[in-house]
Amino acid sequence: MQDDADIDFRPMQLIDVDAVCAIEQRAQVAPWTRAQFIDSLAAGHAAWLLYRGTVLSGYALCSFVLDEAELLDIVIDPACQRQGLAGRFMAFLAREARQAGAQKMFLEVRVSNRAAQALYARSGFSPVGLRRDYYPCAAGREHALLMMRLL
Repeated sequence: MQDDADIDFRPMQLIDVDAVCAIEQRAQVAPWTRAQFIDSLAAGHAAWLLYRGTVLSGYALCSFVLDEAELLDIVIDPACQRQGLAGRFMAFLAREARQAGAQKMFLEVRVSNRAAQALYARSGFSPVGLRRDYYPCAAGREHALLMMRLL
């Protein structure tokens, strides 16, 4: 686990999209496209990069509507996983959402992704629903577990 002094969160900009897409391709079963990242930034979604030292190690995007935040995407580069970075990123995102006026935060996670569900539970999220056939997968579609936490 790295010292907190080595961790830095920076706003994502258009110039970062190619580096983010490279991580997305390595990490996701059904990765976002370059156009989706550009559209998300253009829509004004909050987007952050996580650096460990000088290494881009992860990123996250959130949308805000009234007093609710939705975590759209959070990824830690597979080469940087299992080092406590995701938990630190989740704590940072919760602080940012509170500062933006959100009282609740939502996310969806694949029902098969037990590791992510455990991370979200440790970060204060609880299951509140199910979105049927939400994610594409090799067998067609997979359900998403909808999770929420109070901020």
